[in-house]
Amino acid sequence: MSSYHRTKLLLLAGAIFLLASPAGAEEAKHPGLALLRDKCFQCHTDSMWRDARQDARWWESALYRMVGRGGLWTAEEIKLMAEYLGTDFGPNAKPPEPRQ
Repeated sequence: MSSYHRTKLLLLAGAIFLLASPAGAEEAKHPGLALLRDKCFQCHTDSMWRDARQDARWWESALYRMVGRGGLWTAEEIKLMAEYLGTDFGPNAKPPEPRQ
């Protein structure tokens, strides 16, 4: 395994570890979060949506572009993920609290 692939694997594992939540508390917050983790972490890290700060309509459009690149999602899954991203990480979302 090349050092590039090892680094990529370690970054992905770290992102999954950091976003793991006890007893699915965040999933109860919005069903789009679980879908996002299952569908998007195969290719992207969480910085992809945390930094973009776009509304749900923009995210829905971006997710449909991913379908054109091989993403296998239903229209309902896309809607849920776009709503979550637009609400929790949209332009009007409250910035996350700094870690202590």
